[in-house]
Amino acid sequence: MKYIFSLLFLTFITAVTAQSSFTIGETLYQKEQFEKAKPYFESYLREYPEDKKTKEYLGDIAGVKKNWDVALVYYKDLLDNNPDNAEYHFKYGGALGLKSLEISRLKAIFYLDDIKFHLNKAAELNPKHIEVRWALVELYIQLPGIVGGSEEKALNYASQLQNISLVDGYLAKGYIAEYNNRPNDAESFYKKAIEVGGSAHTYDKLTKLYENNDQPVQAIQNLEDSLRKFDRNQLNYQIGKICAQYDMESNRGLVYLERYISNHSVKDGVPLDWAYFRKAQIYRNMNNKDEAYNWINKALAARSDFKEALAEKKLILQM
Repeated sequence: MKYIFSLLFLTFITAVTAQSSFTIGETLYQKEQFEKAKPYFESYLREYPEDKKTKEYLGDIAGVKKNWDVALVYYKDLLDNNPDNAEYHFKYGGALGLKSLEISRLKAIFYLDDIKFHLNKAAELNPKHIEVRWALVELYIQLPGIVGGSEEKALNYASQLQNISLVDGYLAKGYIAEYNNRPNDAESFYKKAIEVGGSAHTYDKLTKLYENNDQPVQAIQNLEDSLRKFDRNQLNYQIGKICAQYDMESNRGLVYLERYISNHSVKDGVPLDWAYFRKAQIYRNMNNKDEAYNWINKALAARSDFKEALAEKKLILQM
């Protein structure tokens, strides 16, 4: 009897420990502490070698680190045992695609059939899978026609996206138009995406389109519309940046950059030295050498090897 209880106790302890390993790993993963999560998942997989979710997490962690060969091993194992799982086809095809971007074009061609097969299979298995349809839009619009690229196919998946999510459909069609150098069409689609969805992302896509096509006035207007709705501090920097780059509305640019500096936090994404750099640019545009020199020195005090700031300082000293 004592032996039986001891055996049951050891079994219980092993199960609890293994379960704790998975739980800890999952908690760390959700906090994006991937390297810390990895050994807990590996420990759990040793106890439960067929656990699908653990394999998927380990594949995802490898993908985050761009260890595509490792990710592919996990996803292939999952796929071999679950051939009708759309998510596994998507992740395997996606990892193949991302790996192909890091090798020579000649070698990448040999991956294309598998990439297309697995992504198309995922779309077929899950009619509501948004991410895989986005991947197919990008794949078919970026591929040269000689290896299967097709705007028609890309538009087909964009239309499928539109049936699932109207805003994604407009964004996808805008992306296709922008990629094929039809900025007016892209603008129309992005504006429709803003009307339907109105997310920060939709505004960002339209702003980027205007910037890429040298339309600073429209870009600033769109940024201000977005700022009124979302109050994201990074938008203050973007407006100031455009004013600096295009030598326009200098006082307006300075106001926005000062707001950015006053409200800055790490989550804003753009370091303060860039804001100082933009202020220096604006003051140089205004022929105010003293203020330009003051702000460029602040930028360099924050980062002495700031290449753009070093180049800007030379221009200021030549004034």
